[in-house]
Amino acid sequence: MAATFTASDAVELAVVERNGFIESRHVGSAVVMAGDGTVVTQLGDITSPIFPRSTLKPFQAIAAMRSGVPLRGPQVALAAASHVGAREHQDVVESMLAAAGVTEEHLQCPADWPQDEAMRFELIRSGQGKRRISFNCSGKHAAFLWACTENNWNHSTYLERSHPLQQQVGAVIEEFCGEPVAHWAVDGCGAPLAAVSLTGLARGIGRLAKAPSAKEGDARAATVATAMLDYPWAVHGHGRENSVVMEELGIIAKNGAEGVLVLGTPTGVSVALKMLDGNTRAATLVGLTLLAATGVVDAEATVRVLEQVVPPVLGGGQPVGQLRLGAPVASVLDEALLG
Repeated sequence: MAATFTASDAVELAVVERNGFIESRHVGSAVVMAGDGTVVTQLGDITSPIFPRSTLKPFQAIAAMRSGVPLRGPQVALAAASHVGAREHQDVVESMLAAAGVTEEHLQCPADWPQDEAMRFELIRSGQGKRRISFNCSGKHAAFLWACTENNWNHSTYLERSHPLQQQVGAVIEEFCGEPVAHWAVDGCGAPLAAVSLTGLARGIGRLAKAPSAKEGDARAATVATAMLDYPWAVHGHGRENSVVMEELGIIAKNGAEGVLVLGTPTGVSVALKMLDGNTRAATLVGLTLLAATGVVDAEATVRVLEQVVPPVLGGGQPVGQLRLGAPVASVLDEALLG
């Protein structure tokens, strides 16, 4: 059976400390890549395939745009988003569906409650229940449907691997990541899901992030990267970790399910990591620390962001511990500070 790397090939990226006792350990792998594609830091196995999950959404948005979808402004960011289903998210997705000449019923992502508390309570009070538009991937699916409209492709089969749109998605992923897809599966939203290595994923995100300043960069990649930074609330949600990182530091940040995170700077320096246990709570702590160790982001600003987004360890509602860097990550930071 195809599989990702094992615990024996991973390193301890973070630990959870409670009242002076190490309660949990997060093992995984991570890579830091320079703008020219050179590996700067390697922790664990970075060549075995992983499922990047929603960190692939920027590439899926590029594929939709290459298929003729005239996305604009926050629509671009929503096409690359894992949004929380707030009213403003749903309004933008509805504008995309209207432009595509389709309705919410055409979306093939599952119906879900929005993660946004205010919108969830609104749906409960109104008796509407779960909706497809509330699902965190609805922006991506709306862009997919719009591509079908622009090309007279079948709307009902847009999630099949053989569909022309999904063929375009696969081609974009391989182009940006610089390697063939190792395995195909079905993502949580129902879309085809490509497996690539952490090295390939970091390469792809680096190319995306530096596209706006590259002399011969891809115009659609530049549009996606710019929109994510111009409308960070659309990519995740106000106060959510990806949005805060983008707002405060000006770098691309995108979580994926099962413990995946990518970060990309305007110069193309990038980070890709996978927590092997699938938990993302320490991902931003580890990823930003590794990025800060390269000197491409301001250390003080990084600390301020981490104070906002790293979840506390509580006991009785009061702080009793903290998420801490694993020894291999701490060593990378120490070497950078001493160097």
